[in-house]
Amino acid sequence: MQEINRMDSPVCPARLADATLADPEVLECPYPTYALLREEAPVFKDPNTGIYVVSRYEDQRKIALDYDNFSNFRYSNDHSSLKGNARLAHERFLEKGWVPGESLAARDDPNHKQMRSIFDQAFRPKRINAIDADVEKLAYQLMAEFVNDGHCNFVHQYAVPLPLFIICQQMGADMDDVWQIKKWTDGWIKGLSIGLSEEETIYYTDLEIEAQHYFQAIFERLRKTPDDSLLSDLVNLEVPGWGRTLTDNELHAEMMQDTFVGGSETTTNAMAAGLMLLDKDKSAWEQLSSNPDKYLKTFCDEVVRLETPTQGMMRVAKNDYELHGVQIPKGAQVDLRYASGNRDPRHFENPEAINLERKNAGSHLGFSTGTHYCLGAPLARRELYWGFKAFIDAVEDFSVIPNKNNLRHLPNYSLRILKELHIEFTART
Repeated sequence: MQEINRMDSPVCPARLADATLADPEVLECPYPTYALLREEAPVFKDPNTGIYVVSRYEDQRKIALDYDNFSNFRYSNDHSSLKGNARLAHERFLEKGWVPGESLAARDDPNHKQMRSIFDQAFRPKRINAIDADVEKLAYQLMAEFVNDGHCNFVHQYAVPLPLFIICQQMGADMDDVWQIKKWTDGWIKGLSIGLSEEETIYYTDLEIEAQHYFQAIFERLRKTPDDSLLSDLVNLEVPGWGRTLTDNELHAEMMQDTFVGGSETTTNAMAAGLMLLDKDKSAWEQLSSNPDKYLKTFCDEVVRLETPTQGMMRVAKNDYELHGVQIPKGAQVDLRYASGNRDPRHFENPEAINLERKNAGSHLGFSTGTHYCLGAPLARRELYWGFKAFIDAVEDFSVIPNKNNLRHLPNYSLRILKELHIEFTART
């Protein structure tokens, strides 16, 4: 396969009239478009979607923390207004599975705060610290499986199984079913693609329903026999102020969106992105591998900043709102494009480059901010740390294998996903 790398030849719109984030070619390397928007239209109404894209760092923080004027409501949760493929999927869930309830990410306070309290308990620091040893052990075990080969598909053999095995363990899944679960999460992500046919919508919805039936059996087992897993807490803890535990519909929403996609896919994508960044900047690799204890924490933040696995998060305007002279009407969808804010030169000096000495690297918005700060961030940071640490300890040098990679990302409006990364390397003696 001839190597294709759109990152080396990105679509660069010459004027705002040509800009859109709904174009797969723009999404392949969106950073030139982000730069154009930051300078010429920091609040930009995308002509193809009608979404208001906010591209500057400080504006994103301002809106993310403005709970009076902006909501996390999702129109997809208003079932009475669903049309087209969304209505088709809804009817499929009604017939064969469970209509996913409102996820944690789609709720506002006090409802959000009440629901999040059980997640905060499940993800309490003591438990994350206990999981840390499992993450470290797994990272070195996975490296040992292929380090003597001198080559690997880094995504499939390492970046996918590391966080996926950990979250499967914590969610009570049978470890023999890991790759089936990966198929379900891939289907869930592809089901969010723009422009799906009815046939594709049915296929991806049915995949999610398969997953629902798999996890429903686990929910029912944990209700009868609780254990010390994260999922047992989510199934059995009563939500403060609600007088009840989460319903099956609410649990199914959490399993796919916040747990498996949010808890494994984003970490996988960050690890793959980190290797791509180091392949392009060998001086950064030499600096990092010479003293990982000093530089690794900052490197992990730089990866999330530069490649932002979740490119943006949506809000809905609760009131008419003006920003930079642009009127955002009540009810409009607003995309806080964190991947753009994370490269805003107003906040990050020389933002396009890896800087392992960067003092404010941790201030990136890759995990959002405010009450909706990513609850799985502490675990993701540990997985990234040990994932890169085990790789550095095992590998002297590496490179992407010429002519064996199609380095295009999966076309997706929200997530930045590299599906394969074949590398060759020299193992440390």
